[in-house]
Amino acid sequence: MHPAFSVIFFTTLSGMGYGLWVLMGSQILLSDSANPQKNLSGLLLGFLLVAIGLSSSTLHLGKPLRAWRAFSQWRTSWLSREGVLAVICFIPALILITQNYLDHDYINKNILAVALSLLSIATVICTAMIYASLKPIPAWQHAYVVPIYLLFACLAGGALGISIICIPSGSLSEYPVFAILLLASLLGVLKKRYWKDIDTLSLPSRASALGLKPDQIANVFERPHTEANYLTTEMGFVLARKHSRKLRAVALLLFSWLPIVFCIAALIVPQAFRGYLMLLTALSAYAGSMVERWLFFAEAKHAVMQYY
Repeated sequence: MHPAFSVIFFTTLSGMGYGLWVLMGSQILLSDSANPQKNLSGLLLGFLLVAIGLSSSTLHLGKPLRAWRAFSQWRTSWLSREGVLAVICFIPALILITQNYLDHDYINKNILAVALSLLSIATVICTAMIYASLKPIPAWQHAYVVPIYLLFACLAGGALGISIICIPSGSLSEYPVFAILLLASLLGVLKKRYWKDIDTLSLPSRASALGLKPDQIANVFERPHTEANYLTTEMGFVLARKHSRKLRAVALLLFSWLPIVFCIAALIVPQAFRGYLMLLTALSAYAGSMVERWLFFAEAKHAVMQYY
């Protein structure tokens, strides 16, 4: 598949924002002594990341002004469900922002925090299911696609939220750092397994598309056309294996190995530096997610290319 940078930017940036909202919701729910000012900062930054990410998703559309029509297909379309949930997410976020700014709770903040966290998780799942539900692309139907999307959101957004909470006070216990360390380790393991599995996948045969037996051979009598078209450009993108290996190593370094190193360092250094190391973790994880998401599209092979 041809990687569209608007979609890559959308899925990574909004995912980071939703992960940040999950953490801020948990922070509000579990901490009685939470700092309202830091909660406000985290909620506002999450709002900004999600809003920019969602706005960028319209850049690859032929007619962006018609994007609103996607909301009507929520019964059958994961893209429509994602859009509906993305809008609903803003409701508890905006109420929490307003209440933190005014320092007055009109609605129970715990209910809003739970709603924000659950809706953010559901939105990321819908984003992943847009791709995981596409049968013509075997690589995207892997069981790890949805968990990996969630882990990326929680890793980048969680590390960013922890840095907001910790800086500049420097007071941060070991448990959040251990959680980020676990997320980075698990993400590295799952992604390596995913890459190993998709390397052995093959596209469905032409015979299967015609309803023939697997051992039967179907040949193309004549090429459909002599020049490239939309399908061959968008669905026939090919990435050389040598480049794939290099980019996989870069991605793994950024979203797994470096965050692990930063987390271990955060457990050793004085608490005053932990917040800054968590910020480095968030930036590294996000950079890694950009490379990983580019590979996610570039390495995917569409079954239509068996025809061409």
